[in-house]
Amino acid sequence: MSVFRTPDERFDNLPGYDFEPHYLTLDGPDGEELRTHYVDTAPAGENTSPVVCLHGEPTWSYMYRDVIRPLAGSHRVVAPDFVGFGKSDKLTSQGAYSLEFGMNQVHALLEDLDVADVTLVVHDWGGLIGLAYAAHYPERIGRLVILNTFLPLGEDEEKSRGFLAWRRFVERNPDLPVGTVVERSIQHDAAWSEEVKASYDAPFPTKESKAGAAVWPLLVPMSTDDPVAQTMRRTRERLARWSKPALVLFAPDDPILGGAHSFFRSLIPTASNQPEILLPDTGHFVPEERGEAVAQHIQDFVERTRTTNETTEPSFPNKPN
Repeated sequence: MSVFRTPDERFDNLPGYDFEPHYLTLDGPDGEELRTHYVDTAPAGENTSPVVCLHGEPTWSYMYRDVIRPLAGSHRVVAPDFVGFGKSDKLTSQGAYSLEFGMNQVHALLEDLDVADVTLVVHDWGGLIGLAYAAHYPERIGRLVILNTFLPLGEDEEKSRGFLAWRRFVERNPDLPVGTVVERSIQHDAAWSEEVKASYDAPFPTKESKAGAAVWPLLVPMSTDDPVAQTMRRTRERLARWSKPALVLFAPDDPILGGAHSFFRSLIPTASNQPEILLPDTGHFVPEERGEAVAQHIQDFVERTRTTNETTEPSFPNKPN
C-alpha cells in the first residue's frame, strides 16, 4: 500500500508550534512501516502520568499548541498525530483507515511510553477513537476530558443537519481544503491568521495525502448495523459504568456537535460530579479558539481530582471486540 510522507520543511516556522518532534514506528494494515509523530514535553521516563491530547478531523497536534504550552510547566503533555494527519505518515488509500486502526495507534503509543493514570483529552474523531480505547483499556486512563465529540450509533435522530451537510461536502470534495474547513468554523477569531490557516494545510500538499482526512467523516456510521456503530454501543455501555473522573468541556454553538454535552454528562456517572463547562461563541475546533481556557480547565480538573476517591478501576475486558 502506498505511503506518503509530508516533507519536513513544510512544518518549518509554524506559528506557536516549536515543539521537538518525537517518532514511533508502527505497522500499517498491510505490514507497512509507518513513521508516526507525537509531541512529548517531558523526557522518557519522567512524570509518567501525562495529559494525552487526541485530535480529530481534519486537524493534527497543531490544534493543541495553546493547550500544550500552558500545561507543560506542570504536566507532561503528549499529543500524537494519527496516521494520515500532521507529521505522521499518510496511507494514500481511503480503505486503509478504520476505527480499530486508530485505537491500535493509541495503544501502541501508550505502551511504548509506558504510562498510566493518563488524563485523556479527546476531540471530534479523537473522541470516537479515544473513548473506545478508554472503555477497553481503563487501566491506562485516570481521567477523561471530553471536548466536542460524540459516540454515534447510526440512528437517524442523532444525525444533525450540520453533520449531514459536512458529510456531503466531503463526499464531493475529496481534495479537502483543510485550512478553509477549520477557518469556516471559527467564531472567536482573535488569533486566527493566514499563517495559522496555512499550518492546517501544511500536512496535506497533495490530494493523495488527504486520504485520511477525506475518509474519516465517511466512517461515521450511517446505519445501526455498521461495525463502528457496534463498537460505539459497547463503548457507551462501558462508559455508563465509568468510575473515574470525567470532565465534559464543550462549545455549545458548534452546529455539528454542540448539543452533545448533555449526552455525555448523562451517560458518564462521574461527569455530573464536575462543573458543567460551556464555552460560548466558539466553533467546533475548541482547542484552536480557546486553547488557554481549555488548558486552565484541564489544570483545575486535574488538581481537584488528584486525591479523588473516584479511582476504582471498572472491571472491563482488556481487549477490544
